[in-house]
Amino acid sequence: MTNSPFWKRFRKDRLALLSAFLIAGLLIVALFGEALSPYPFDLQDTQNALAAPGDLHWMGTDELGRDLFSRLIYGTRISMAISLLTAFSALILGTLYGAVSGYVGGRVDNWMMRAVDVIYAIPDLLLIILITVLIGRGVLGVFLALSLAGWITVARLIRGEVLRLKEYDYVEAARAFGASHRRILLKHILPNTLGILIVTLTFRIPSAILAESTLSFIGLGLTPPAASWGTLANEGWKALKFYPHLILFPSLAIFITMLAFNFLGDGLRDALDPGARGRG
Repeated sequence: MTNSPFWKRFRKDRLALLSAFLIAGLLIVALFGEALSPYPFDLQDTQNALAAPGDLHWMGTDELGRDLFSRLIYGTRISMAISLLTAFSALILGTLYGAVSGYVGGRVDNWMMRAVDVIYAIPDLLLIILITVLIGRGVLGVFLALSLAGWITVARLIRGEVLRLKEYDYVEAARAFGASHRRILLKHILPNTLGILIVTLTFRIPSAILAESTLSFIGLGLTPPAASWGTLANEGWKALKFYPHLILFPSLAIFITMLAFNFLGDGLRDALDPGARGRG
């Protein structure tokens, strides 16, 4: 593994490697947040309300005296869980849809892609808001909204890859030997899209983080007392003028995490396809 060409290329990209360690750290925080948190996320201490960052509260407290550091750790679990689950579900749905469309071709492909084009014409944020309003607020509503809005780009991408791969000689040879369409698609075509799927996943996750944060920021996301980075930023925005620390730390968490996933995606793309950087 450590001597593979992929690993040799990937570890040369210091930003991508550092981003991978940072993301791993965030996942550890999300999994073991209760052990790492100095206070319960919903513990109120009204005597220390809106306290500035200090020894007792490293990132200060909010208007109810809740420790911002503890709530940020809890928000990491919510934001990472929603973004990972929605990215994976969108990837699976988009891959299946795009693979069937590209492999079958003809009128089926034409009709399937026209439906995609219609949905793609609707701005992502507007589509997510409409779905959230119909389904309802909360973790389930945000998850379904982001999943249903995120698979379109994946479907278009995979469809193009399948159209290219199905013309290769090894696919024609599999057909000549009598392999079923299902076997050709699952055994010979989709495995060769794994690289582009991994890279796509690393870019879908920060998009989901931003979308969830945006929904929560405008009040259409999670409901209190649940806390995500977006809800914390929304609460901090209301007190920006006098208590800037309330929005500073959630905003930094969103910014650094999105940057890390984008650097990781760039590194994986270059490691899986060394010619990509030169073509870009």
